Formats: sequence, structure tokens, C-alpha cells
Amino acid sequence: MFPERFSNLPAYAFPRLRALLDVHEPGGSVIHMSIGEPKHPFPAWVGEVLAANVGEFGKYPPNDGTPELLDAIAGWVARRYGVTVDAATQVMALNGSREGLYNAAMALCPERKNGQQPVVLIPNPFYQVYAVASVSVNAEPVFVNATRDNGHLPDFTALPVETLDRAALIYICSPANPQGTVAGREYWERLIALAERHDIRIIADECYSEIYRGDPPPGALEVAAEMGADPERVVSVHSLSKRSNLPGLRSGFVVAGPESMKRIRQLRAYSGAPLPLPIQRVSERAWSDEAHVTGNRALYGEKYAMADRIFGNVPGYEPPRAGFFLWLPVEDGEAAALKLWQETGVRVLPGAYLSRDTAAGNPGKGYIRAAMVAPMQETEEGLTRIRDCLYGQ
Repeated sequence: MFPERFSNLPAYAFPRLRALLDVHEPGGSVIHMSIGEPKHPFPAWVGEVLAANVGEFGKYPPNDGTPELLDAIAGWVARRYGVTVDAATQVMALNGSREGLYNAAMALCPERKNGQQPVVLIPNPFYQVYAVASVSVNAEPVFVNATRDNGHLPDFTALPVETLDRAALIYICSPANPQGTVAGREYWERLIALAERHDIRIIADECYSEIYRGDPPPGALEVAAEMGADPERVVSVHSLSKRSNLPGLRSGFVVAGPESMKRIRQLRAYSGAPLPLPIQRVSERAWSDEAHVTGNRALYGEKYAMADRIFGNVPGYEPPRAGFFLWLPVEDGEAAALKLWQETGVRVLPGAYLSRDTAAGNPGKGYIRAAMVAPMQETEEGLTRIRDCLYGQ
């Protein structure tokens, strides 16, 4: 006997990609651009901090994070966003941002909203954990298309009042994966005001917040504070994976209002896995240091300029404002990804694997996602092959 609640989930993006590509031989030396796994060097002191604290693998770690780590996170939030949060009651360390994005729904989504099944609002395309979280709490996922016409930012305000009154959670990613779009202050203000009117909690996925060109992206916490919004309105999730090139560290954090955090921590106490102490020590150092983040951002700045040069004459190309993905327009994403693989050996992800069909169409079908995470020369070679193969330039 097996549960049916997950039976209608589509295959995850990367098994789908393997089924599409791996039955064919690559048409050249393989360049992996499908997975957003940062390849820039992480700070040299990571190994030193781990070695200095390796003996702490012999201890059970604090469930919510050491006081030192929570203080370091609160300090970073204050420096980055100008917002004061209480480390003891509003911050929790995470085993990567995915844990927080999933468990926030588990801990905070009510069983009923205004006497009905709750709705979880999800941008489309989206990070797939949002959808499985909504199914896990027996909510109805409503996918809201983010397209070129709306600046790749979902317009939740256009939804019917009946849907908004049932909505319990809104997931939003800024800077966005995969489009690299940044939600500006006006967007955040409209979204937070909408959430206040309809009593919806916003789960802000901000793990790409430190990879950008130009001005730093505004954050949900700072705009909510400026507006004087309910302190329980926003849950913000961050990670060291992209910021510090430490995806294997599996370290992030969640910030929320005290009542929300009480419930998030309670769930972690029963079902979560705290970060090992040596990992917490590295994380504390990472959130306290900006030099390595500045250097990392400069490398991505060079890649943005490279992408603009390579694709500048491609019709429909939109330079990303942040993140490390290119969201490239094609006639059909699956066909384009297969053509690239068979003719050049470049591996990219069809956009439809990151989105769902809706009454208004599938906003990812006419795109591919290419990750600019490899070393500079390899990235340039991969982008050039994409341009020459798909756009004939």
C-alpha cells in the first residue's frame, strides 16, 4: 500500500533530462550547463576552520544553530538589509535552503483557510520544492505564469479574489531562478500589501541575493520593515551555496517572525537534522566575511558581460540582472536541448522541466536554461556553442 498524494508529480527535472539526452551520444566534448552547481573557488579558510573544529563531529549539535552562528546571521541581515532581527527567536540554521522552503509550509500552512482547502501560490517556472511542499500540506497549488510580458515576475494581484482569500502561502524567488529577474521595491510593496489584505504568508526564496549586477536586490525583510508590515508576514530563506560557492556544505538559514519561528523550530525538533558543529563553525565565518562574496560577484560580472557579447545580437535575448542562469528563447526547449547535446555536447535544461502547464500555457516551453557556473574559458566555449548551434551566429 502506497500513498497517492505524490502520484501526480511529474518526474523531477534531472531524471527527465537524463532520459532525454543519455540515450544519445554527445556531439562534442561535454560541457555541463544544466545544473546550478557553483564552480568558483570557495574561501581558502574553509578547510582551516573545519580542521580546527573537527573534534566537534563527536558532539550532537544545537538543533537551531549555535548562538555564535545565529548572531552572525542576524549581523549579516542587519548589514545587508538594515533590519534588526532577534537571533534567539527569529533565526534558525538550515541544512540548505531546500529544507527551509519545504518545512516552512509544513510548519505554517493551516489545514483550512476561510473554511476551505488552502491555496499555495507558486511562480511558474519555479524551484520544484514549492510544489511538493504544497502537496504535502494538502493545499491546492496555483501556478502563476511569469513571462516576458510581465517582466518574468508573477502577477499575484491579478488572481480572483476567491483564490486570494483561500491563499495561505505565496512562494516567490528573487533574484529569480531561472530568469535572473529581480523584484524591485515596488513589486515587493505590492506583494506585501496584497498579503496583508488577504492574510497570506510570503515565503521569500532569496538564495541568489548576492549574485547580481549593479545595485543589490532589495529583500523582502527590508521592504516589509519599511512598510511596517506584520512581522509574521514574511519568511526569508538564504543559503551559502551560491553566495559562498559552498553547495556541498548544505548550510543556510531562515528568518521569520517569533510566532512563525516557534512553529518552524518545533517541527525541526521532531523531524529535522541540525547542522554538524564543524559546519556551523564554517557557516559562522562565512556569514561574517564579505571579501570572498565581493570577489565571487566580480567573476559573475565578467560572465554577464561575456553573455551579453555572445548573445547580444540574438533576437529575444534578455541580459540577466542577477543569478547565474541564462533563460534563452528557443522554439521548443526539449528539441533545442537535444539538438545541442547531439551536435555540440553542451548539456542544458529545457525550460518546460521547470514549469507546469496552465490554462495560459507553459511559460517554460520556449526556453532553455544554461548555468554559467563553470570556469571562465569553459563557460565561454559553452555559450559560443549554444549561439552557433541554435541561433546560427
